[in-house]
Amino acid sequence: MDTQSLQAFLAVADTQSFSRAAEQLHLTQPAVSKRIATLEFQVGRPLFDRIGRRIALTEAGSVLLPQARQILFAVEDSRRALANLSGHVGGRLTLATSHHIGLHRLPPILKDYTQRHPEVELDLHFLDSELAYQGVRDGSLEMAVVTLAPHPIEHLHVVELWCDRLCFVCSTDHPLVNADQQGSLSLATLCDYSCVMPGAKTFTGTLIAQRFEEAGLKLPISMATNYLETLKMMCSVGLGWSLLPEKMLDHDLVELDVATAPLHRPLGYLVHTNRTLSNAASMMIEALEGK
Repeated sequence: MDTQSLQAFLAVADTQSFSRAAEQLHLTQPAVSKRIATLEFQVGRPLFDRIGRRIALTEAGSVLLPQARQILFAVEDSRRALANLSGHVGGRLTLATSHHIGLHRLPPILKDYTQRHPEVELDLHFLDSELAYQGVRDGSLEMAVVTLAPHPIEHLHVVELWCDRLCFVCSTDHPLVNADQQGSLSLATLCDYSCVMPGAKTFTGTLIAQRFEEAGLKLPISMATNYLETLKMMCSVGLGWSLLPEKMLDHDLVELDVATAPLHRPLGYLVHTNRTLSNAASMMIEALEGK
């Protein structure tokens, strides 16, 4: 098996499309089809079922998938280890970050990094933290700077860099503003009004929901989105109260005094424990830790 055929196989498996895989690999669709056909000949079995426009892995394809990832992971790791011997800081650094961190935490760090290491090609991806975790685990991302998971995940080295205080907020004309002036609000009082929240499956959404579940309450969510800037907009126009990082507060929002322990979420970076980091990634970690 050659690595190009394996790369084509993974691209088709991940995108479930020959045309999208071709775009991802910057190849023509016939070229991708030829590589898959070569691989199927080598393994002696079909790897995909083609039913109309739908692509699905066969049993053989499902067996090969994790092995293919491991093979390409090892090949790329070897290339990085050899390139690192020169001490040169260059090449591509595939880095993921969340929209919020990319807007509010990373800009000065990235500016300094690119000035210090102009030969590094920064391949920056804006992803939900949960997807970034998966990308580092499967090797498609070298590192990520995101909201950290509430529990350890196997094969990932995680370092906390910042701690975001989450604030209870609402618009300036929301009924909760008047209630807040009478004294601290209870979580139960908040649940009498609709809220707008991060998605239930996000790390931040899970953290918030857990606080209310511990009090035996269910959040009255009217709308949800994974983009905190969108949440801020919806909250500021009166569509519901919310919880947002302290850095996002401005004159359009009122912070509410709520009788509960402070709520924080950890932000930081993660890398794969079994991966040899490129010199570019090592320098990025140095920049992050020296922030």
